[in-house]
Amino acid sequence: MVELIATAVIMASSVLLFGYWFRYTCILILSAKPTRDYAVSVAQANQLGFIAVQAQLRESTPELDRLMAALDHDYEVLSYLLKHAANVDGESNVEKIMLGINYRVMRAWYGVTRNFAPSSAARAIEEMSQVVAHFANAMGERAAVGAAA
Repeated sequence: MVELIATAVIMASSVLLFGYWFRYTCILILSAKPTRDYAVSVAQANQLGFIAVQAQLRESTPELDRLMAALDHDYEVLSYLLKHAANVDGESNVEKIMLGINYRVMRAWYGVTRNFAPSSAARAIEEMSQVVAHFANAMGERAAVGAAA
């Protein structure tokens, strides 16, 4: 019986530590500043709305469901573009996968908190917009490398 309890405690703490590591790594990836930011030019070229979403989140009472729909559209467009664009040497697929999972986790968190904790839901949308901006910047870097070649 003691061994079963010890195993359960070890498993639970391992899952919690993995979750903490995953979130911390995603936040570190998103906080890194690129040498040149291509996100704005990619957003303008592809008519993406994540920059407007980020601006509206700074307002007093943004309409969160509309912002979520805009981010989902941008995420789908950028995922398609990144999937079908040529890979750049040194680009990390693990990073893209982790941020994609993080986007979906934050989307689920938004769904859970939007009715009873709007500030938490707004933070989830903010993080999702950072993921979309990161993907837009990656797309811009690919385009710049392709144009230079």
